[in-house]
Amino acid sequence: MIRGIRGATTVTENREDEIIEATEILLKEIIEQNKIEANMVASIFISVTEDITAAFPAKAIRLINGWTFVPVMCMREIPVPSGLPKCIRVMLHVNTMVPQEEINHIYLGNAITLRPDLKVENRSL
Repeated sequence: MIRGIRGATTVTENREDEIIEATEILLKEIIEQNKIEANMVASIFISVTEDITAAFPAKAIRLINGWTFVPVMCMREIPVPSGLPKCIRVMLHVNTMVPQEEINHIYLGNAITLRPDLKVENRSL
């Protein structure tokens, strides 16, 4: 079965180093909280808001040992006027038998305002 695992984070500035670092931290947290191995992942979609242009956040996945061959695609988020600025969102498509209610979606930085109901601290692990 394939499950979607979501996450999001924000950056304070449109700088390559900050974009890559924030994305790497987010991905590592998703991987750790959900006990994911690279061979379990079908693909990863990463979207960014219009104010993030300094780097492809997908570059961060290549910094994680053993994740070289995981397919990753970057795209632009819909520019909704009330949307959260400088936001990076990810969707991992993972082969797992873990029930949907036990998936840990991770929201960091200002992105915790997007789905406070899904914060790991609010759920029993």
